[in-house]
Amino acid sequence: MDNALLKVEDLHTHFISKRLTVKAVNGVDFTLGRQSVVALVGESGSGKTTTALSIMGILPSSGKVVRGRMLFDRVDLLALPEEERRMMRGKEMSMVFQHPMAALSPLNTVRKQLEEGILAHGYVPPKELRGMCEALLGEMGLPDPRRVLDSYPFQLSGGMCQRVVLAIAMALRPKLLIADEPTSDLDLTIQAQILARLKWLMREFHTSILFITHDLGIVAYMAQEVVVLYGGRTVERAPVRTLFDRPLFPYSWMLLQTFAALQGTQRQSHLLSERPAGYVTPEEYCPFLHRCPKAISRCRLEPPPPLEELEPDHWVACYNPMSYH
Repeated sequence: MDNALLKVEDLHTHFISKRLTVKAVNGVDFTLGRQSVVALVGESGSGKTTTALSIMGILPSSGKVVRGRMLFDRVDLLALPEEERRMMRGKEMSMVFQHPMAALSPLNTVRKQLEEGILAHGYVPPKELRGMCEALLGEMGLPDPRRVLDSYPFQLSGGMCQRVVLAIAMALRPKLLIADEPTSDLDLTIQAQILARLKWLMREFHTSILFITHDLGIVAYMAQEVVVLYGGRTVERAPVRTLFDRPLFPYSWMLLQTFAALQGTQRQSHLLSERPAGYVTPEEYCPFLHRCPKAISRCRLEPPPPLEELEPDHWVACYNPMSYH
């Protein structure tokens, strides 16, 4: 893709301790275009958040990217010195975390936390800084920004805290916003408002969004393309409408079946079992092997297949994909 803002190629991220190595991300591939939204979908343990932390360069001390490439605006992130990557965070790329109350310091006012992120990238005169912070909160739809600025996070609702976190993330108009399940703790009304605000940010500031979620309803509303992760691998990648109409990887198909059943539009058959993705299957085989209803002998004898383009812009890593003939 010529207009790609972010390219992640064969990403492998491991958490290493003296006793154990956990291969949390074991082959993730996707491309995010400029001014677009890509959704990373998968159940808990599939590697979504670890992929995001790898891109941001904020893995915990035990985490390490051991293989792959991450090209941001044609710059290889892994080749950059840590100081340069630190200066990119907040200015070129930002991240909104799942739990807004945990993302904000309870000991500091909203004003101090907003100002801290801005001043980390350069000096701004105090009067201009105050006006900038008020304007940022106003852009996020917060009433009475002056009062909110002088409040502590525990004095605000969950929805207000999430808007504050968005204001901090968007303060310097980054090209990339990573949203890690930003609405999972909110009620449906506030969730809809936050999603609408994210769409507005994309249009207004030409921001690209990498949206991490397990909610297919949000995927349908927000994204142009969806990347399905399972067991730390990209198993399917397609435009949203294509994947919803013709999922090819068995996990994607079962995920959509489950979603339809929960919405009451389909009988509860062929649903995913209660066994989590985890790392039950040895890494030399497809990670979905132990739950797959379409597994064949080749799946049990050969390494996981690479992503192949079986239809235009529709990539899947499967020896026996779903058939619609």
